[in-house]
Amino acid sequence: MLPRVTEVRPGPDFTLRLTFTNHEVRVFDVKPYLDRGIFKELKDPRIFNAVRPFLGSVQWPNRQDFCPDTLYLQSTPIESDTRLGAPVAS
Repeated sequence: MLPRVTEVRPGPDFTLRLTFTNHEVRVFDVKPYLDRGIFKELKDPRIFNAVRPFLGSVQWPNRQDFCPDTLYLQSTPIESDTRLGAPVAS
């Protein structure tokens, strides 16, 4: 079984910064989904920013969600820059 989401933070430009059960931090780009069905509503930044972790995945107020495996497999890892203490995209 792939890791599951423990923390989510909405980012600029419709991205999600995700922390997984294996402590990896990854970025998932939601933009490719924003013109599809139930995800169209997420174009409103107020709604997009209301995302929360839910049962190993993420969910928005109107129950839009993604499969946790999709979140992991389609996200990009972030490496920690120990000199600055800040994450950097890999």
